[in-house]
Amino acid sequence: MKKSWISIIGVIVLLVTMGIVVAKVKKSSSASSETVSVSVQKLLDEAAQYEAQGDQLKAKGAYEQIVTDHPDYDKIEDIQNKLGDLNMSIIFSKTETPQTVMYQIEPGDSLGKLAKEYGTTKELIKRSNGLKSDVIRVGEKLRIWKAPFSVIINKSQNILILKLENEVIKIYHVSTGKDNKDNATPTGTFKIASKIANPVWFKPGSKPVPPESPENELGSRWMGFDVDPHYGIHGTIHPEAVGQYATAGCIRLKNPDVEELFDLLPVGTKVTIEN
Repeated sequence: MKKSWISIIGVIVLLVTMGIVVAKVKKSSSASSETVSVSVQKLLDEAAQYEAQGDQLKAKGAYEQIVTDHPDYDKIEDIQNKLGDLNMSIIFSKTETPQTVMYQIEPGDSLGKLAKEYGTTKELIKRSNGLKSDVIRVGEKLRIWKAPFSVIINKSQNILILKLENEVIKIYHVSTGKDNKDNATPTGTFKIASKIANPVWFKPGSKPVPPESPENELGSRWMGFDVDPHYGIHGTIHPEAVGQYATAGCIRLKNPDVEELFDLLPVGTKVTIEN
């Protein structure tokens, strides 16, 4: 009987000890979570302050620190979206960065010539300098983007990742092929070989569908691949289906998103498609 009581007391002591340990773990976890929240909120406050001051580069640094130091933050996707929008705002602005150059127009220059020389697009030069036409004047100074972008498309998540070297600039939701057989989106490495604004859709077995038609599946922009010109990145007339497996093999985005990419990506941009 004495041994039985000793065993019972031992079990009680063990359970009490375990309860104390669990309580300490919970308390530690809660404290850690509170610390993360405080750290993130501090960085968010800093980002908001920098944005209010018009210092987009410092605001970007604060958002990047959240993504790097607090990847488990429960609203990390919101932070990534903020960072993506801020990156776009910087790229399309006159802000000078390590990826830009200030160029003074010389006789014989044109937007097309400058875009080709610096590996960028006419559209990006115009947008970042507030140009309303292709006319440029000798002596005028233009801010020109000179760093190459690349694109990664992940079919399992239906996302398109815009990158600048190792930096993720922005993440877009896309639609890819309906299945892995007849309507499969090809995997591999490609280059953008053609770009068309407001494209005509040459619908198989039917008459060409003009750009203004509500039946034009290509939406407002087309960027075709080099390996097979039947595949490419384009807009849509079905924005509600973006994020689903819904295409005949192409990569489909909402029109505002594909228009943004169209202005950024020159012919020759590397596109990697992975499962």
